[in-house]
Amino acid sequence: MTGIDEDRVTTWMSRHVATRPPLHFELIAGGRSNLTYQVRDADDRTTVLRQPPLSHVLPTAHDMVREYRILSALWPLGVPVARPLALCEDPSVNERPFYVMEFVEGAIVRDRAQAEATFDVTTRARIGVNLAAALARLHEVDPERAGLGDLARHDGYVERQIRRWRAQYEQMRVEGDAGDGTVEAVADRLARSIPRQQRVAVVHGDYRLDNTVLDEDGDVRAILDWEICTLGDPLADVGLLLDYWAEPDDPTAALLGSAPTTADGFAKRDEVLAAYAARTDLDVDAVAYYRAFGYWKLACILQGVYARYRAGATAGDQGSVEEFPAHIALLARRADEMLEA
Repeated sequence: MTGIDEDRVTTWMSRHVATRPPLHFELIAGGRSNLTYQVRDADDRTTVLRQPPLSHVLPTAHDMVREYRILSALWPLGVPVARPLALCEDPSVNERPFYVMEFVEGAIVRDRAQAEATFDVTTRARIGVNLAAALARLHEVDPERAGLGDLARHDGYVERQIRRWRAQYEQMRVEGDAGDGTVEAVADRLARSIPRQQRVAVVHGDYRLDNTVLDEDGDVRAILDWEICTLGDPLADVGLLLDYWAEPDDPTAALLGSAPTTADGFAKRDEVLAAYAARTDLDVDAVAYYRAFGYWKLACILQGVYARYRAGATAGDQGSVEEFPAHIALLARRADEMLEA
């Protein structure tokens, strides 16, 4: 298996996770950043292994120790996350740190056809409310009491994020794809009009439908992909969720596939926002700014994904990326439009 030293990892997991050899490793489809493997042992027990990309890793990204720490803090508090099982920091095992967590059974809905095949219309209507409730639950966590108070600075979250993602966008430029300057121009506009941060919260950073595992009733069993979690402004998570919560007439609805929330029955974006607002004391009036920030950040993230694909750092997952430059430009233009809202 590409990216896994099967003999050494099997030995380590037998000692630290009590799995019984032989182990079968499978790269989970859809992973375009950290590499995620489903691991099945001789007793048919299933766990999940997470590790960084094989190359082209940015200095502050893909920190498995940090991600494991976050899960270990949130799981006892009732936030829906997969239970973390063990962390390996020894490079002699698999060259890079990795951790193992429980496999959570359920549906990860990535496209419209899957949404329609998995949930009836009545259940689809509940999913948006459930995602909003799970996000509000995360944002209720007191970082200090959870032991995460030193995870990041408490102030200036959006300002720091703009600097960070702009720098990473510039670092991850691909030769021959210069862009049209919109990403940089939007960054300047965002930096000039940052709303006041109302609360310091644990911010997921990439909260969306296909980063959750749902049960048969559409409830959130686990929130996935914590690699860019930090402390900061909770409304940044809300804005990004609404950006991903596509409606049928959205220009970005089919950006990277058939958006699941365009299927009949799903709540409208305003209803999802209302469900979140009903479960928090935060003022959500400035949500358009956070949606603009979300679209812009997605453009920067997608640039990083594109660069890693071009560099061959995806362990054999070689889906087409030729359309990525156009998608990056569309996201930047959408962010610009939201700032006018």
